[in-house]
Amino acid sequence: MGAVQKERGVRIAIDRGGTFTDCVGNLDGEDVVIKLLSEDPANYEDAPLEGIRRIMSHFQKHDIPRGEALDTSKIDSIRMGTTVATNALLERKGEKIAMVVTKGFKDCLVIGTQSRPKIFDLAIRKPDVLYSSVVEIDERVTLEDYAEDPTRNLTRVEPKAGTAAAQTSDVVMGLSGEAVRILQRPEGDKIRSQLQEVFDSGIKSVAVCLMHGYTFPDHEALVGKIAKEIGFQHISLSHELMPMIKLVSRATSVCADAYLTPAIKKYISGFQKGFKGGLGSESVKNEAGDKGARCEFMQSDGGLVDVEKFTGLKAILSGPAGGVVGYAITSYDENTKIPVIGFDMGGTSTDVSRYGEGRYDHTFETTTAGVTIQSPQLDINTVAAGGGSRLFFKNGLFVVGPESAGAHPGPACYRKGGPATVTDANLFLGRLLPEFFPKIFGKNEDEGLDLEASERVLQELADQIHRETGKRMDVDEVAYGFLTVANETMTRPIRSITEAKGHDSSKHRLATFGGAGGQHAVAIAESLGIKQILIHRYSSVLSAYGMALADVVDERQEPDSSVWKDAGNVVEELKTKMEKLREKSRKALYDQGFDDSEIVFEEYLNMRYRGTESALMIIKPSKEDAETLYNGNDWAFGKAFVKHHRYEFGFTLDERDVIVDDVRVRGIGRSFRYSEKSVDEQLKAVKQQDVEANKKHSESKVYFEGGRLNTPIYKLEDLGVGDVIQGPAMLADGTQTIVVTPKSSALVLETHVILDLKTDGSGKEEVKGEGEREVDPIMLSIFGHRFMAIAEQMGRALQKTSVSTNVKERLDFSCAIFDATGGLVANAPHLPVHLGSMSTCVRRQAEIWKGELKKGDVIISNHPSYGGTHLPDVTLLMPAFNEAGDKILFYAASRAHHADIGGITAGSMPPHSRELYQEGASIKTEKLVSEGRFNEERVIELFYKEPAQYPGCSGTRCLADNINDLRAQVSANQKGISLIEGLIKEYGEETVQFYMVAIQNNAEQQVRSLLKAVSKQFEGKDLSSIDYMDDGSPIQLKISIDAEKGEAIFDFEGTGPEVYGNINAPEAVSYSAIIYTLRCMISEDIPLNQGCLKPITVKIPPKSLLSPSDNAAVVGGNVLTSQRVTDVIFKAFEACAASQGDCNNLTFGFGGNVTGQDEVKGFGYYETIAGGSGAGPTWEGTDGVHTHMTNTRITDSEVFERRYPVLLREFSIRKGSGGAGQHRGGDGVVRDIEFRIPVQVSILSERRVYHPYGLAGGEDAKCGLNLWARKVQKASWETSLRRLKSGAKQKAGAAGEEDDDVEYEERYINLGAKNSAPMKAGDRIIVCTPGGGGWGKVGEEKISQKRLDPTDAWRKGSHTAREDTALQA
Repeated sequence: MGAVQKERGVRIAIDRGGTFTDCVGNLDGEDVVIKLLSEDPANYEDAPLEGIRRIMSHFQKHDIPRGEALDTSKIDSIRMGTTVATNALLERKGEKIAMVVTKGFKDCLVIGTQSRPKIFDLAIRKPDVLYSSVVEIDERVTLEDYAEDPTRNLTRVEPKAGTAAAQTSDVVMGLSGEAVRILQRPEGDKIRSQLQEVFDSGIKSVAVCLMHGYTFPDHEALVGKIAKEIGFQHISLSHELMPMIKLVSRATSVCADAYLTPAIKKYISGFQKGFKGGLGSESVKNEAGDKGARCEFMQSDGGLVDVEKFTGLKAILSGPAGGVVGYAITSYDENTKIPVIGFDMGGTSTDVSRYGEGRYDHTFETTTAGVTIQSPQLDINTVAAGGGSRLFFKNGLFVVGPESAGAHPGPACYRKGGPATVTDANLFLGRLLPEFFPKIFGKNEDEGLDLEASERVLQELADQIHRETGKRMDVDEVAYGFLTVANETMTRPIRSITEAKGHDSSKHRLATFGGAGGQHAVAIAESLGIKQILIHRYSSVLSAYGMALADVVDERQEPDSSVWKDAGNVVEELKTKMEKLREKSRKALYDQGFDDSEIVFEEYLNMRYRGTESALMIIKPSKEDAETLYNGNDWAFGKAFVKHHRYEFGFTLDERDVIVDDVRVRGIGRSFRYSEKSVDEQLKAVKQQDVEANKKHSESKVYFEGGRLNTPIYKLEDLGVGDVIQGPAMLADGTQTIVVTPKSSALVLETHVILDLKTDGSGKEEVKGEGEREVDPIMLSIFGHRFMAIAEQMGRALQKTSVSTNVKERLDFSCAIFDATGGLVANAPHLPVHLGSMSTCVRRQAEIWKGELKKGDVIISNHPSYGGTHLPDVTLLMPAFNEAGDKILFYAASRAHHADIGGITAGSMPPHSRELYQEGASIKTEKLVSEGRFNEERVIELFYKEPAQYPGCSGTRCLADNINDLRAQVSANQKGISLIEGLIKEYGEETVQFYMVAIQNNAEQQVRSLLKAVSKQFEGKDLSSIDYMDDGSPIQLKISIDAEKGEAIFDFEGTGPEVYGNINAPEAVSYSAIIYTLRCMISEDIPLNQGCLKPITVKIPPKSLLSPSDNAAVVGGNVLTSQRVTDVIFKAFEACAASQGDCNNLTFGFGGNVTGQDEVKGFGYYETIAGGSGAGPTWEGTDGVHTHMTNTRITDSEVFERRYPVLLREFSIRKGSGGAGQHRGGDGVVRDIEFRIPVQVSILSERRVYHPYGLAGGEDAKCGLNLWARKVQKASWETSLRRLKSGAKQKAGAAGEEDDDVEYEERYINLGAKNSAPMKAGDRIIVCTPGGGGWGKVGEEKISQKRLDPTDAWRKGSHTAREDTALQA
């Protein structure tokens, strides 16, 4: 352990995983590896203790009896990664806690981001909160200035937060350098009585998170002090744990810490009882009596921490972090700098991460078990459930996971009657060798894997495929098909993870570890274009090995808000802040026994462009980078940020300020150096020779693409350094099996097995069949994945390169690919309202431009009559040609909601528009890009100049954002086209075209099956329903189903006429509603494409509000009428009660370039607000969530107040607003916003008159209500008379003076559903959103089922956390 402590005893590293506990012991260079079951109560209580006992027995050469305390004087150090925290989180078995929060925010975690996890689930499941009770503290602070201020006013004050002066000042300087106004100080006595009540109820752990506590911690500190005096055993304060902006993330994190830390402490104290002598750095220092041993736990950020300092928040990724450290240290070479993708495939999950540039990829917001944590963590993403993933044949497609067989019953071959899994497919195909697998199965736990059981379940699947498709496939083909689909399921997210950050996956190596990795590594690498795979000799216990190699880490962070300047005071202030953090970190590492020679620091600034939320953690440039890139300046953070931003997002915003959000120091205590040669050094030195024939252990028939081949099997321990084994071959030992395919070869090094992929002859032949070509279900499943992956990657490119909050943060966009006729092939399910409507637009444009388009052309359109939804949704489409360039093969299109495109109000969502021109720029069809040249002049005319020519209208209020977002859309389309061109190169044009049609036919079949089932349920009767918009306009629907053909007519006859208002909905919107509702009712993950609409005939009465004229206003049609159409369809099918049926569109701002007026610099803000979801036959409604046609996130409360001149008084659940019933409807929310400067505020909403309906006897929900709280002059008859009499005097004298007798009162004025008002400073808008309807009669027994989400245990790093709400179907 370096000079930290003298050598004396065994070094032990342990990874306690979900299924197995891996232990590595080392003494004087000798390694001992032990693998044992994590749960085996019949034999031992605690797996890590049992592992240490076996290791110590080995080194002491005698068996230490179980139960005997282990002698720490013989142990140098114990390092451990544990799943205790993760398990407590998954099983919700943590400590009972109370959350303390600012008054008005008690439901902040129930509402969360307001988006629903899976957009097609009618039974919405949001994660449960961790607290048992909430205490609201009557205290309030806010930020004095706001970021969107066009004047850039900055308040400077002397008193600082945390000092005595802050106790008496109204405005103080926060830790982040922002001025904080104290509006309400908390009363100590009141807090004491509130907390005492909680304590007396039996709760002993408390989590405190107050508004803006990250920059003004004084009030949190007071609550913590009182809680300590009362006697709470654990107190988590958000400003101590993670002083970063975002109330919801910080509150979840602080709750997780309070919930998990007691569970960890309990586990540690039980663990310590197993030793004679103490554990941890304190016991080492004291060394009295029995000598202590160092004991450190792995944290989620890849650093170790002393046992005494290990807390719940930092423990969630404790186990997997060891694996990342393990492959990073053993597989990355500092000289060649080839980045590595880590692929950890175990029994229950497969985790993916990346290591490059010589440092770990950290993320600061991740989700595990439904809990979003804000804390530095290694960026680990679960991409599939691993060897235990279940295999299904559903709806004509091969499906793998996400359900897992777990450890009980496990795969079929475990002899416990389990289902077919990936492990069974590998075993049957000969890719898993039973003789190398431990014999721990069967009644007496002494039998091997059961090959016959695997064959039986796979045969059942083959029979099912024959029954449903008529296609005969042998068991080999079926098993191999499932493995191919499993590999595709895994590579899709791996590609996304690397490419989302601007990396090219093919330029990496793949480091595979975990039990099942070696069986899939070659196929995964092939798909990603990776040429070399590294498998460490300890790959099956690499997480434990990583613990042995890891460093002790101390993380420190403080908020900031400086505007970066390359020189001057700002840099000096930041250097001072950084130095203070370094000192704190240095002291913490001294306390753990390190000296200066072993301590190094990584210094970071968290930076972003003004007006964006995409902050990047920038490391201080190394000496080398400073010399070569920044003229020797190692504090060139600004230039480093610009360089990194261009690399990750593809653009820079040179005209914008760069803001520093946080200062961070990572102190590292170097405790152990890795002495082995790197892979590249070994590769240079190794003498390669073909493996000798006599080293072959045996031979087996193993299935590879095309059939079974005689395959030699080698024991890993029999192979020597330099041995080269040509594929096909199998390499195995007791812990892993490595499959070397015919297209690869293996090379044995001292530390690794290297697999090299041969590049020649790869690429799939195009199959040209005579006559009718048959659909191969395996290929269909793969193309389903591939097409969807392309749409997703287009979405990622758009999100990455866009600038506006709407696209980058709220994810208000969609990307899709279409066939040559404009038929939808794949649409990543970002927003349901875009689903079916884009193809109407693409078809129309394809007709208009037939024969006139060239390669590199891009068309722009947003007009409702041309397949648009509402004007802010701007669509760009781009054709892709064949090689000759004379035939369009398909189109790529992207649609994004632009924050402003002009019109009569800021935000371009006017509540009172009567004509289309009042809603902003309307574009029927224009060529935006001609053969690659972007026509910016035309954009300025279309978006800025033309809209301002109409009376009372302005052009766009954010032209730069429009141009940037349009460029991002062009690059997203370009991405889609290059990916499909790659697909054509791989499979051939004919095959790709064939499966474009086949995947649409597949979706068509599913919809036909659904319609047949519905017809049976309703005994062949027609389905009908009617509902009303708030102005009384009816939307009527009759559905006639032809049960034999599985076809339906959706007839909207009886729907009201076009409205002189803005709730008219273009025809495309009704198609979106139909495709969305059908997908929800199928409740299977089917491809979303044109095929869904093939069995449907839609009849929309001409001249109705669902088929408006060219110039009719439509802005509300997309966000309000679409929700009503959805309600009407679900009502006809009797699928569920009505949800809130509304998006509650709120906009506010000022400024613009209205004709005849001077241009005023200002800002515009737009948000949609959640409500209640409808209950159903087997589920309760959900409170405070977005439903049906939208799923956008709400801006975090603290970010909201930082960016805009507002005070969020309340954001809570509107209790009792959901309809009562056997299953209750979800409640809406109350959002109460006070404005601090005069602004124009507009609300565009529905369900303020007609209630969301209940079904099957359930009651209706409450309507919504929009209130304007304003101060008005109090008037009485006497004062009016007095004023009249003294009127002349008033006029002659003090016309501008206030009348002393004037009194003001607060009045609540009902704004109705659609209104706009000029609000003054101090005025508030209170939006009370509708609930969801109830299902079934009140008093009937509930039959709601709580289904567990199979992906609940998945680790959702930066990539998945961002996209769970947007992309997962």
